[in-house]
Amino acid sequence: LKVRVVRSSPPSSQFKATFQESYQVYKRYQMVIHKDPPDKPTINQVRLVPVSFEDPQFKSSFNHSATLFAKYQMAIHKDTPSDCGENEFTRFLCDSPLEAENAPNGPECGYGSFHQQYWLDGKIIAVGVIDILPYCVSSVYLYYDPDYSFLSLGVYSALR
Repeated sequence: LKVRVVRSSPPSSQFKATFQESYQVYKRYQMVIHKDPPDKPTINQVRLVPVSFEDPQFKSSFNHSATLFAKYQMAIHKDTPSDCGENEFTRFLCDSPLEAENAPNGPECGYGSFHQQYWLDGKIIAVGVIDILPYCVSSVYLYYDPDYSFLSLGVYSALR
């Protein structure tokens, strides 16, 4: 048995070289131990979208995200439809005091507020609202389609 410590942040060349193999071990573990289905969202099905009404991806997915938020809030938190309308969604999860910033030695996506969208079969099934800051990533909120609760998307998002 050989054990290696591989720097993941910032990603070392060893981390990059073994990422797919490590991911496959993780995926198999999740399927065998936690009974995850093989079609659980993968890294290719997650989109990081800046929270900005100027961003085309954000604008094009806004209605779907707002509808998913309402479905989640009503099913999981028993909110009424008036508690989770488009205005409440925007106030709670789209309006942010953070300003977008693209520092020369920062992450490619820049700093600021983002919606990390989880897509499956062409539709958003979960959204993690995160703030990417110079020294940390802050998970603000996660909501998901209750029909996909068997995928444990909260756990998956936290690990990701």
